[in-house]
Amino acid sequence: MERPPRAVRRPRWLAARLAAVRDETANARTLVFDVPGWPGHIAGQHVDLRLTAEDGYQTRRSYSLSAPADGERVELTVQLVPDGEVSPYLTKVIEPGDEVELRGPLGGWFLWRPERAEPVLLVAGGSGIAPLMAMIRARRAAGSATPFRLVYSLREPGQMYFADELRRPGPGVDVTLVYTRATPEGWPRPPGRITAADLGPYAPADCFVCGPTGFVEAAANLLIDLGHDPARIKTERFGPTGE
Repeated sequence: MERPPRAVRRPRWLAARLAAVRDETANARTLVFDVPGWPGHIAGQHVDLRLTAEDGYQTRRSYSLSAPADGERVELTVQLVPDGEVSPYLTKVIEPGDEVELRGPLGGWFLWRPERAEPVLLVAGGSGIAPLMAMIRARRAAGSATPFRLVYSLREPGQMYFADELRRPGPGVDVTLVYTRATPEGWPRPPGRITAADLGPYAPADCFVCGPTGFVEAAANLLIDLGHDPARIKTERFGPTGE
């Protein structure tokens, strides 16, 4: 007798109280929440966040987790979208002590586990650095020796997230910055979009690419052209609003 399909149990909504805020850029901040009952997560996963107004109106968005599992503490890094419905509140209004609701962790594909020893190539576009930063931090927390390389594309120096950590990433983590609009004074590479030369030379690796849709498609194609196995290229993308 054929068995009926098993029901997929979706995580329940949990109350999340904002514990701390860290500014990343003029328009982005990291929000640190205490979430009683949080089940833990794997670097690369994301959550749904829900806001409820006094009149009962609700809205929600998905955000990547930007730090590895740490008990009942959860970190999200959010970029302001000026005409957005949720990000203006999260980047300009919410204060420690305020509550939202979180549901997660979500996602079972775009993941990195510390027990995996294969070299890793991370490719980030703008705020797409968030889940990749969770992977870098998970590597450090686990004491892993897995070789990591991050290629981080951003418009200008003032838009760099996690700047202090990425300037001193620690042994075994190589960081390449690609500026598309303006560079620091004396920067050796002129501004421009990411190229095969920025990603190469080819070496077998688990590849993770995250950013706006156009960036992700272009970067993934470059990786394939360089010889990377498409089955080892995992992508995560967000739409035009970024919310």
